[in-house]
Amino acid sequence: MRDIPLNSLGLPKAPADTRVVVAMSGGVDSSVVAAMLAEEGYDVVGVTLQLYDHGAALAKKGACCAGRDIHDAARVAETMGFPHYVLDYENTFRDAVIEEFADAYLSGATPVPCIRCNERVKFKDLLATAKDLNADCMATGHYIQRKMGLGGAELHCAADARRDQSYFLFSTTSEQLDYLRFPLGHLSSKAETRALAVKYGLTVADKPDSQDICFVPNGDYAAVIEKLRPGSADPGDIVDLQGRVLGTHRGVIHYTIGQRKGLGIGGLEDPIYVVKLDPKTRQVIVGPKEALSTRRVPLREINWLGDRPIDAQSEWHLNVKVRSTRPPRAAILRPLGKGEAEVELFDAEDGVSPGQACVFYDPDGSRILGGGWIWKGR
Repeated sequence: MRDIPLNSLGLPKAPADTRVVVAMSGGVDSSVVAAMLAEEGYDVVGVTLQLYDHGAALAKKGACCAGRDIHDAARVAETMGFPHYVLDYENTFRDAVIEEFADAYLSGATPVPCIRCNERVKFKDLLATAKDLNADCMATGHYIQRKMGLGGAELHCAADARRDQSYFLFSTTSEQLDYLRFPLGHLSSKAETRALAVKYGLTVADKPDSQDICFVPNGDYAAVIEKLRPGSADPGDIVDLQGRVLGTHRGVIHYTIGQRKGLGIGGLEDPIYVVKLDPKTRQVIVGPKEALSTRRVPLREINWLGDRPIDAQSEWHLNVKVRSTRPPRAAILRPLGKGEAEVELFDAEDGVSPGQACVFYDPDGSRILGGGWIWKGR
């Protein structure tokens, strides 16, 4: 019996016999993925998630899953001739992402809701919906690569380091990775993606990239949190590391660890930074930059993507990112059991904050080895 050759998605089927659900945000990236697969002859089904109040969405430009974006995704599907569905995930999104976002800020953490959305909505509920539709796989417009290794599917950084989204996808499990596809990860630039959009005649070819969190208009986190949690913006004291009151603030939710500007404190010889937030006492604690530095980072909810179990050895030498905008740096990972670990950085990092992610990378290549959530202060 002759082996059936693999198609471009790595499946032993002809494209016409391969159903692919494409998660379509209405932006250029996911639109190009859908159009590309449709042109290759795949049985494409486009799905867009309505994640929050449609009326509010229509008033906000430049955020994913807003009313305009739903319209744009539908137009792409019409242009390329494949079915498109809008699913109401508003309740799921509120419970799984928005409520935790508000609570995390109120606890003094700095959350990353886009990771939780991928983890709890797109790669969980939407992926389950794709399977219910008898799809062979689900494709997204993320800039990350899926490669086959000796142990199965591996997650690798995008070819274009400027677009790489590995920090936001570290919690993707091995089981999910078996089913997911990322057709844009190998492209060398966003210009290539836009050129493909022009080639397919898509009206979103020149659509700007979304910069904000989709449910946070104009990046104003505090306004959203205050609406969700009335009274959360109560004022309090700004104190130094010795507890001396230096001034007053307009609510802990307006500040993040590492912040320097907007403290409203003058007359000091040296710059000061937010080094800790204490929501219980409503204090913003400030200090010199060196007070921000830390080498030990406690983690929980570890997702491990290595070929060997994480507890197969007591120490792992790898690279880590503690913020999405910073390059990976050398560290030692020490598993502690029950999904917890500690990372020791070779060089101290400033502004490490609870609620952020710490992502693990193979120091000798592009592979993502998983990550965890930073969960308590230094």
